[in-house]
Amino acid sequence: MRKTVEEMLAEATIKDIQIRYCRACDRMDFELMRDCFHPDATTDYGFFGGTVDEFIEGAKAGLPLYLGTTHNTGNQIVDVDGDVAWAEHYTVATHRVAADEIGPERDFITAVRYIDRVECRDGDWRIAKRVLILDWMRSDPVTVIEPRPEVQPGKRDRSDASYAR
Repeated sequence: MRKTVEEMLAEATIKDIQIRYCRACDRMDFELMRDCFHPDATTDYGFFGGTVDEFIEGAKAGLPLYLGTTHNTGNQIVDVDGDVAWAEHYTVATHRVAADEIGPERDFITAVRYIDRVECRDGDWRIAKRVLILDWMRSDPVTVIEPRPEVQPGKRDRSDASYAR
């Protein structure tokens, strides 16, 4: 299947939106998260469905409950049809959970797929509708290995070294 240069540019932009979304989650950068969606976008994560603004408010409340998160996107399929695209992003997300009454410190790991309707409005590609599909999940106890002193730790906000350009 041949793609036009415009379709390839749109595909690259849509894939970049997903990577920025993952970064937004891991750095708890809710402005960046908001920029991935059109203002009237909707989300359906199973445990939550609603507007993008409601979703972001939920993320603001939920993400700080973890000691850290890492979202890794692998396979990405994007089908562009004019100013509309369908996209599927395979993502493995790790959530570090503090020891609590449920158990010891652990990693809660999910393999998910984000199914998106992405639209280009006024030359700006963003997510219009996002559905999360859960393929599997597991919880692993953590054996903590202290980081070596010369390694700079990651931060979950804009003080992270990745924001210095």
